[in-house]
Amino acid sequence: MKSFEYAAPKTLKEVSALLSEKWGETDILAGGTDLVTSLKQHLTSPNRVVSLRNISELKGIEIERKTLRLGAMTTLGELAENKAVRENFSALVSAAQGVGSPQLMSVGTVGGDLCQRPRCWYFRNGFGLFGKEGSTSLVREGDNRYHAIFGTEGPALFVSPSSLGPALLALEATLIAVGPKERRRKIPAAEFFRAPKNENERETALAPNEILVEIEIPLRGLRNGTYEVRHRHGLDWPYVTASVAYESKSGVASGARVVLGHVAPVPWSAGAAAKALNGSKADATAAARCGEAATQGAKPLSENGYKVQLVKAAVKRAVLAAAAA
Repeated sequence: MKSFEYAAPKTLKEVSALLSEKWGETDILAGGTDLVTSLKQHLTSPNRVVSLRNISELKGIEIERKTLRLGAMTTLGELAENKAVRENFSALVSAAQGVGSPQLMSVGTVGGDLCQRPRCWYFRNGFGLFGKEGSTSLVREGDNRYHAIFGTEGPALFVSPSSLGPALLALEATLIAVGPKERRRKIPAAEFFRAPKNENERETALAPNEILVEIEIPLRGLRNGTYEVRHRHGLDWPYVTASVAYESKSGVASGARVVLGHVAPVPWSAGAAAKALNGSKADATAAARCGEAATQGAKPLSENGYKVQLVKAAVKRAVLAAAAA
């Protein structure tokens, strides 16, 4: 591991002065569950690491003007146990609890979950963000069983690793970033995640000299739920995730949003599935129809066609979980 300067500022103003305008020169340390691994794997070799652990304003959960405000340094465990979150956002609770490992829950942060790098094994073993050796796509030609089935037209074939991302998109959250001179920028969750087109781009809308400080989630009384399909609980990532949110009037769904996780380079909004749910009671029949619609547009790679069936099951169960919440 390359030697680096370590900084532990106490204010956002101090953080702004420590960040670089170029990727790779400075890295942010939140919980460390992803960065420490990336350092050891030589995926990043920063000149400086900036820890956020001493900045109190980045921590905590509160309700203000019908909006839940979630600090980026709040741990996944704190999120899952918070009373206001449990009463209003079961989709987030399920997503956080799915991480499973007590160790990760206690140190992993909300912001870290949203900003972590892809888990693609080609990327993690030094073949670049797109998993290439020369002009050959190792992902398309090799073992791609855990890779994308949506958005596969471009070079990015990894899947977004965020557990909370799909739920935040379904709940129409807004993410707040702070950059130079403490300038704040609001980013809709649907615009936060990006599929890079070249090796110099990142997977989020953050600039190198910005940090994620807060998430705002409107309190609209939505029915919401998340369901994950996993090989095992804890210390692993799901095969497929589905998060669902909708308004319910007399038991009939409207304004639905269905977002899939771990099936595309970004959390994937399934518009056809949302349309299939709107105007229906969220029963088993409607949930199954919603699951079928969620697979529209899927283009599996050579070894991950099984994810299509998992999408159907995850969406169906997420709809039913939202109805029961």
